[in-house]
Parts: sequence; structure tokens; C-alpha cells
Amino acid sequence: MPPNPMYLAPPFFSFFLMIRALVSSSILVAFGLAVGGCSSDPRWARGDTGYLGTTGGAAPYGGPPRGESGDSVSFWDGDGVKGAPRIEIRLSEQRAYFYKGDILVGVAAISSGKEGYDTPPGNYKVLQKDKDHHSTLYGEFVDIATGAVINPDADMSKDKVPRGAKYVGAPMPNFLRIVGGVGMHAGYLPGVAASHGCIRMPMFMSENYFNNVVVGTPVTVTR
Repeated sequence: MPPNPMYLAPPFFSFFLMIRALVSSSILVAFGLAVGGCSSDPRWARGDTGYLGTTGGAAPYGGPPRGESGDSVSFWDGDGVKGAPRIEIRLSEQRAYFYKGDILVGVAAISSGKEGYDTPPGNYKVLQKDKDHHSTLYGEFVDIATGAVINPDADMSKDKVPRGAKYVGAPMPNFLRIVGGVGMHAGYLPGVAASHGCIRMPMFMSENYFNNVVVGTPVTVTR
């Protein structure tokens, strides 16, 4: 086997490779922070209603319920079906399953909490329904005079509102709270777990889930 060229490289070349690796890692980390957050993704806050599905392409929220939502996963067949509603969220699959009785009537592709903000497994119930919910923690800082966005990814737990600006909470449509500040809602789907703990899903699926549950509906979150 030929020797590893790294061991033959001059010291300055090895140093160059190390610096290049560090810079690449920094870029990746920065990108991960930019797309993270429970519905705090700037693309969603700007009104970009597209998301990246499992097919890897951008697609609009909404549209026909089966096979045409852009992710080849999400569908709703629950209209007219009888039975008590319940939701099962499987984090390892990044899917949310909706049952009426023992009948599976819907599946939604999701984006749950990223590492460090993991969506907590457990047995819960829907605690609150809020169709036009906004985050009190994540959002934007907007210049009051001009309306220009100063910080598109503001975190009220660590950022101060600049002078002459206001905080605008990230929109979380069709919010279904299940525990603490964690809930299900429409949001940007990058194809991986990327939120601050909430469960994002396509808009048309969030509408179906919202309209077919009541406060007290069981929600199970499994790894």
C-alpha cells in the first residue's frame, strides 16, 4: 500500500490542509445555525412557503393530498372517517402518523428538534390549539421606521431588541401545543431534524391535523 501523502507533505502544506478543514467546518456549522430553530428559519418568516421534501426539491405547501405535496410522503385520507383521533410522532422516521380509532388516515413528513433542542419523547395530550400562533422566543428584529429586517433569526433568550426596532415573533400556523413550549405547526422542512423542539409539518397537513383534533387528543412521541 502506498504511504499516506499527508505524511509526505511539507509542513506548510499540512498546515494549509488543516486550515482549509477548519474553515469548511465553520461554514457548515454556520449553515446549520442559520436553518435551525423552531419555525425561526428566515425563509419561513419571509413568507417563503416552499420546503425541501424527501425528493430533495422545493415544493409549495398545500396542493392535492396524496403524492403531490413535494415530499412523496405526506397524505390525508381522514375526511369522513369515524373514530377517536390520536397522533404518533416517530422521531427516527421524521414522520407524524394520524389515526382515527385504529385506522391510519394521515402521515406527515416533519422536522423535529435538532441536537441540543431534542423533541422530548413521551405520552402527551393536545394542551392548546392556536391557529395564528407566533413564537415569543424566536423571530425577527424589524426597524420600526423602515420595516427592514435587522436580525432575521433573533433569539429573545439571548438577544436584546435594538433601539428603534421591534420584535416580531416567528409565525407558527395551526399550532398544537403538547408539552411546555413544544407543539406541532406548519413550518420549513429541510429534510432533517432542525427545529428548537417543535414538530414542523407541511401547511396542508398542519391544517388537517389542527381541524381533526380537540384539546385532550393523545399524542405519543417515540424515538
